[in-house]
Amino acid sequence: MTSFTEHEQNIFVSFYLQMPESNKRLVLVAVICVTTLLLLLMYCKTMGSFSLASQQMVIKPKRSTFPRQLPPSPSCECMNHSVLLKDVLPKEQREAIMQRRTKEFQQHKARTSSVLSKLLYALPNSPLQYPIQGYTVRPLTPTLIPVLELHAGKRDSYKRAARLAQVSPAAEGGLGTFSSGQLPSSQPRCSKHHEGSAAGAQPPKKQAKTEQQLATETARLHRELEEVFLNVSKGILTTVTPDAQVTVNGAGTRGLSIESSSLVLLNELLAKVSYTSSTYHINSGDLAFFRFESHEALFPIVIKQPQVPVLYDMGTDIRSQVTIITKTFLRYPQLKVLLASIRKFYPDITVIIADDSFEPEHISGENIQQYIMPPAQGWFAGRNLAVSQVITKYLLWVDDDFFFTENTKIEEFVEVMEAVPELDVVGGSVEGNQFYFSILYEEGDGVEGGCLIRKSGGKFHPLPDLPKCYFTHGVVNFFLARTDAVRRVGFDPQLQRVAHSEFFMDGLGSLMVATCQDVKIGHQRKTAENTNPRYAKFRTPTKSDDGFKSQLHYFKNHLKCFLYS
Repeated sequence: MTSFTEHEQNIFVSFYLQMPESNKRLVLVAVICVTTLLLLLMYCKTMGSFSLASQQMVIKPKRSTFPRQLPPSPSCECMNHSVLLKDVLPKEQREAIMQRRTKEFQQHKARTSSVLSKLLYALPNSPLQYPIQGYTVRPLTPTLIPVLELHAGKRDSYKRAARLAQVSPAAEGGLGTFSSGQLPSSQPRCSKHHEGSAAGAQPPKKQAKTEQQLATETARLHRELEEVFLNVSKGILTTVTPDAQVTVNGAGTRGLSIESSSLVLLNELLAKVSYTSSTYHINSGDLAFFRFESHEALFPIVIKQPQVPVLYDMGTDIRSQVTIITKTFLRYPQLKVLLASIRKFYPDITVIIADDSFEPEHISGENIQQYIMPPAQGWFAGRNLAVSQVITKYLLWVDDDFFFTENTKIEEFVEVMEAVPELDVVGGSVEGNQFYFSILYEEGDGVEGGCLIRKSGGKFHPLPDLPKCYFTHGVVNFFLARTDAVRRVGFDPQLQRVAHSEFFMDGLGSLMVATCQDVKIGHQRKTAENTNPRYAKFRTPTKSDDGFKSQLHYFKNHLKCFLYS
């Protein structure tokens, strides 16, 4: 701004004092007006900048919508040097095998998939309160839906709609369709005559509605139905008889709407809404659709038959807690060394032996159970037989050529399992080697199948408060396991000669596995006295065995390729 010198200011004051009084007043008014205009201009400029900045900062939120479904899984990529399993199929049978595998995989997905795997989104700033997890009902049994409540500001009327949505192609498209015969008829309204009308005058005749008017009213009714009437396919909704100030529609059907002028009464009725599944299934689910005005929510309902627990009495000693099991074939010298070492440290613990030797040799001893199998039934068949006879909570698997040492402390295994109840298997160390591994698995698409890599030495983080034990996916042939968990996965008897990782592959996602370095066992050395040439013939896998295993992985495990690294 321009500033005046002291001399210029003195001249202006002298000139002003010599002016007539009328002119002085005009000058004063002019100065005030100019000053006011300048202040107004400065204010408008400032507010204009603020308004522009505000407009730039405010972003109108977009209305969220519930996703219909997750994108399908893409095809997985096989790593270099992977075995491409389709290539090992016999050419003349390839197409037939692929068709059978596709059919079996579709049935597997039907058994294992659920509506509860649908992706749910929580929309922001909702006045709806509802359960987001843990609401479980028994099949065909009415069960209250907990914590249903509406938190809304005061208004003339509250409307709420609850929906149990069928997750199927027919139901995912919306709330269902209604024919004109399903639309509720409009309630007649009382018309108040004009005060100036003649007494007894007839009301005017209602004119026939045009086709356009009927279409408009039908669309309006559809919109109203969408707000308050909802369809379900897996259950029904019920509630108690409402208060006079509450209107309930659809009680005992697949949809329910509640309207009231009292928020308190509406919430009292919401607290008494029950869900009942319509069909019997021991493990299924449903989705509840909950809406108030423009606010929407989805929450899961688990339909599950409670299971009767199967518990094991741990007793007071190791014999009542653990059974040692092994499988033997043509290796009686090694088996006798193993049994002698067991009796040195655990004199009365039960030992179960599955024996498929050609000429079985009777093994005697207290608390030793020998089960004779048909000859050469194989590795996993013998494991299944031994596991089937265990009556203790835990089983300890050992190979028939191992031997116990002072570091083979079964009690430490039991302590780990009891400290971490989620564990199913805990492995130890054989001659200082733990041989644990992780399994990297991608499901892939539904056509080609998944990709699997077994990575030696792969492990995760330590167990809680057990720094020498780590979570992993698979362990060595020396492990303690929960008997019921092993039975749940089982050993595929088709694998006769060489098989171990396959048990943990079948149990991936089902078995919680850990490895601990402090519990150790010995491995017997081969000598001329304990070597059986006939055993080596059956022990060494042939090329056809490898091909069979690859075909088994292709079909049974729905794999595209696998790699052992």
